[in-house]
Amino acid sequence: MATTAISSATPTPVPAAAPAKTATQAPAPKSAPAVSQPAAVAAASLTAAAAALKEATETSAETAKEAAKGDRQAQRLLTKENAAAAARSGGSTSSTKGSRVNVKA
Repeated sequence: MATTAISSATPTPVPAAAPAKTATQAPAPKSAPAVSQPAAVAAASLTAAAAALKEATETSAETAKEAAKGDRQAQRLLTKENAAAAARSGGSTSSTKGSRVNVKA
């Protein structure tokens, strides 16, 4: 690859050198103590567990309300439930992915 096509008129920025630390500068303060990190992780996992429990125990009416408001997870769940109900009743859904068409060409 030739570098002759690169114009010399374009200046290339030179990175500035970082100032050297002197003996009078104090080291950067440490972040929060490590003791609070496990507590934060425990609180986050507890919150996630509570949210998962709420999602698992909600009624189909609550799921339908959430789906109507735009909740994608609720919409997917309703789609699965409708497909399962149609399969149990022997009906077919019009947009089932991967279904075979039994029509001769």
